[in-house]
Amino acid sequence: MLKQQTLKGSFSLNGKGLHTGMNLTVTFNPAPDNHGYKIQRIDVEGHPILDAVAENLVDTTRGTDIEKNGVRVSTIEHAMAALYASGIDNCLIQVNGPEFPILDGSAKYYIENIQRIGIQEQTAVKDYYIIKSKIEFRDEKTGSSIIVLPDDSFSINALISYESSILSNQYATLEDMKKFDTEVAAARTFVFVREIEPLLNAGLIKGGDLDNAIVIYEREMSQEKYDKLADVMGVPHKDAKQLGYINNKPLVWDNEPARHKLLDIIGDMALIGKPIIGRIIATRPGHTINNKFARRMRKEIRLHEIQAPIYNCNEAPVMDVNRIRQLLPHRYPFQLVDKIIAIGANYIVGVKNVTTDEHFFQGHFPNEPVMPGVLQIEAMAQVGGLLILNSLDEPEKYSTYFLKIDDVKFRNKVVPGDTLVFRVELVQPIRHNISTMRGYGFIGEKLACEATFTAQITKK
Repeated sequence: MLKQQTLKGSFSLNGKGLHTGMNLTVTFNPAPDNHGYKIQRIDVEGHPILDAVAENLVDTTRGTDIEKNGVRVSTIEHAMAALYASGIDNCLIQVNGPEFPILDGSAKYYIENIQRIGIQEQTAVKDYYIIKSKIEFRDEKTGSSIIVLPDDSFSINALISYESSILSNQYATLEDMKKFDTEVAAARTFVFVREIEPLLNAGLIKGGDLDNAIVIYEREMSQEKYDKLADVMGVPHKDAKQLGYINNKPLVWDNEPARHKLLDIIGDMALIGKPIIGRIIATRPGHTINNKFARRMRKEIRLHEIQAPIYNCNEAPVMDVNRIRQLLPHRYPFQLVDKIIAIGANYIVGVKNVTTDEHFFQGHFPNEPVMPGVLQIEAMAQVGGLLILNSLDEPEKYSTYFLKIDDVKFRNKVVPGDTLVFRVELVQPIRHNISTMRGYGFIGEKLACEATFTAQITKK
């Protein structure tokens, strides 16, 4: 089980805001377990804190903006991408204005400082959301779509398409987040010259220049109009007949715009609140569809807040029935664990196949066989007992006994033919031979039962 991570220390970056043109400083600080990403406006009275989650999204015109109680922070996506791709789960970000500095239009400087400061492993377990079936979101107006498929890790494919002679179709992919720093982080935001005037009229990109964005000139305009735009943005005049990329720094990669779209997707997916295991395929992505999709994913996660373990019946168990009998004193008809399919330092996953000839079905109930709830909890506790006994040098000399059971809930019936998959994890380290665990029982993807129980480990 991977643990949550935060920064080892704090770092600050200074620069102008893309849309406000203000001089801004943003500071990234370590944060405790289960804190998530939070942004604090230190220039506003009371220093309000905003959760960087999809529910707080308010505007995606030219970036990702969040707002709560009238307090807004804009252009957060590049920083979010750097944190997410670096595996950081918890961070308090302080900013002294209404947006993050644009820097060079990429996530390069965020990544460099994260690597300089270092990453600290924490105590809490990293809470992944595993994609188990296809999820699709489409925007018929724009032709944009995002599809998420099951996969062994988090990866992204992005295809961009524009009606432009300079930038038409491009494709980029990132198979491994560990390569974000070398393959994606330096990809800069981009804008078409034809978009600049409407953006300026909307009061945006006051801090935009040829050093913090890729500027694409692909539709010829008069020299006079071209010069006026240059004067408004404070950049040198250029030949209006010369089409192409007109920014000062050459492209880092031929497909740098497509790579920047990857960066934006990662930054917007960070607002889901959990790291994802799955493959994202994005066609004509943009902040609007990215954030609509992030909202949908938040709803999916709330509906499946506790995810069932992945169970492949073709894989060999890590503990078969013979090993279970070496550790547990239970025998038929009270041995209620058939195999263990995963085990770690603080968690275990076990399986109970519920068959029609179970002894308790004779009386519970003859015409409607249902596994008693108390036996579901007993099976869960036996799985937890195996986690403890497997860690002892001479397990046959020890037994585990219930001390208390709390927060028990039964959510679905368990009947003959069901396969119960239990996930049990330690709530806290074992102290004075006392263990507290939280367990969940699943039938397929459905949660059947859950409980917190405390047991005592005693020598026979």
